Amino acid sequence: MIASSWLLVAFPALGALILLAGGKRTDAWGHLLGCATVIASFVYGLVLFFSTSFDQASDTTLYSWIPVGALQVDFGLRIDALSVIFVLLITGVGALIHIYSIGYMSDDANRRRFFGYLNLFVASMLILVLGNSFVTLYLGWEGVGLASYLLIGWYQDRPTAATAAKKAFLMNRVGDVGLALAIFLMFKYIGSTGYAEVFAGIGDIPPAAITAIALLLLLGACGKSGQFPLQAWLPDAMEGPTPVSALIHAATMVTAGVYLIARAAPIYNLTEDGRLVVTIVGAFTLLLGSIIGCAYDDIKKVLAYSTVSQIGYMMLAVGLGPFGYALGIAHLLTHGFFKAGLFLGAGSVMHAMNDEVDMRKFGGLRSKMPITFATFGLGYLAIIGFPFLSGFFTKDAIIEAAFGQEGWRGWVFGGAALLAAGITGFYMTRLVLLTFFGKQRWREIKSSDGRDFHPHESPTVMTAPMIVLAVGSVGAGAWLILGDRLADFLAPAVGPLAESEHGVLPHAIVPWLTVLISALGVGLAWMLFGRKETAVERPQNVAWPVRAARKDLYGNALNETLVATPSLWATRFAVFLDNRGVDGAVNGLAAALGGGSGRMRRLQTGFVRSYALSMLGGTVLIVAALLMVRFS
Repeated sequence: MIASSWLLVAFPALGALILLAGGKRTDAWGHLLGCATVIASFVYGLVLFFSTSFDQASDTTLYSWIPVGALQVDFGLRIDALSVIFVLLITGVGALIHIYSIGYMSDDANRRRFFGYLNLFVASMLILVLGNSFVTLYLGWEGVGLASYLLIGWYQDRPTAATAAKKAFLMNRVGDVGLALAIFLMFKYIGSTGYAEVFAGIGDIPPAAITAIALLLLLGACGKSGQFPLQAWLPDAMEGPTPVSALIHAATMVTAGVYLIARAAPIYNLTEDGRLVVTIVGAFTLLLGSIIGCAYDDIKKVLAYSTVSQIGYMMLAVGLGPFGYALGIAHLLTHGFFKAGLFLGAGSVMHAMNDEVDMRKFGGLRSKMPITFATFGLGYLAIIGFPFLSGFFTKDAIIEAAFGQEGWRGWVFGGAALLAAGITGFYMTRLVLLTFFGKQRWREIKSSDGRDFHPHESPTVMTAPMIVLAVGSVGAGAWLILGDRLADFLAPAVGPLAESEHGVLPHAIVPWLTVLISALGVGLAWMLFGRKETAVERPQNVAWPVRAARKDLYGNALNETLVATPSLWATRFAVFLDNRGVDGAVNGLAAALGGGSGRMRRLQTGFVRSYALSMLGGTVLIVAALLMVRFS
């Protein structure tokens, strides 16, 4: 089975090739092929999962990819506990999103091309998680960036979609530079980029180099996973179709950064400073995302900032090293279920409400869309950590591990994670109340395009994947966490899960303290939005914190000031220097030679007397020079 593991990538890659190269001839059945290829990869992944022992990693070399002097890179795959878990997540949730897209994109004339892009996305993610070297990972990394650009900018007639796609592409390139530099350093100090060679030799290089590699890998992870300071592209990615939002935000692209940190665990285990920076970034981002999520009325953008916050929890966990690698992956898996379900539920609402995204125009939809309400509600309960649902086991385990750290780290990281849990309860309850409860505000207004609302339940091809994801939202957390099932499974890849003995709070009270804080957030949202009617008009006279949150806590302004504007001025200076300096010097030398040769041509008159006078003048000068040398 392991020898033919390349089929996992080949199925969606072949689907993308057929759908994108086949043209309109594949329109009639293209969406079916797109679903079939991902389902085939998922089935093969399941067979591999149940038929293989993952006590140690198995590397398979397919061919020599880059044989250039000392740089010898083979294109190969690594099958181990970590990669196979991601394969099942990517193909399983990806297959459900593909099936959902059949109904959601049914009216799109280019649906076949859309499924081609989805297949390309899945194939790139599989290369990313299955590659056995950092260079192979980088290939999948860039493939995901390309596919996300194509999918986010799907609605090409919308300037906002084109801008969002370009923003995502450029901000990810910033992170990609960090990943590329980290790979360069590995080759410089170790002479290889393969996982086996890098992890075996990482302990022999200078500590400063290890820390530099860890920080550069983190920069790459921040770009792909939407972590501070590269988080601004992620909410704008909502300009793509809702299945794209679910694919990017739940199961694939944003999890790549967490995968990278977990895969590089042998590197981070050797640098406490590197792990500390990862933890700080995660803690800050989870607060940042949850605060901004409170300020938006766009249902998809609230869920987008929720993803920023939840990925922050995962980064916080993997930053704790052996105390959190398995916990971060566990939350990543359960997040794949409930966040995909929430996004598909939001898409179901939009499908029924003329593609409207403003929650203030919804209200009372639970009676019109009972299946969407039930599945969305279970995802909501899971993400806020309702007792015994998925989030209760995985997110609360991360909070417990954060409080399990000693000294100020326990209070700061645990406190940040606990506060964000309360804020999550607030903004997610607000979303549910405005969408499914209260007065049916849509009866008295029109949608943004002037049409009347006629809400209805989505077709079975859309609701069936939502039901499956809801089941995962309920039970996945308990299955993964209880008995350390996932931690023991991942131990050969990321090391055994360590437990802190001297935390700042007793382990037993943390889960229930988290439930209490989340309940306070839920109660506050009920008081503000459940007990009184919500106005369709957005209030403008609000406090400064609300205005700041509506402006993404000035994240775009910060990037504009610190990165975009200096880069623009540097580019302009470089152009000026090139035009007036480099080109000016070259052109000036050419002009001087041309002008000088033109003047010298005037001396060639063709008259003998002129030449004789020139010879006489030269002779006089030579004699004068010799006399000066003789008598000096």
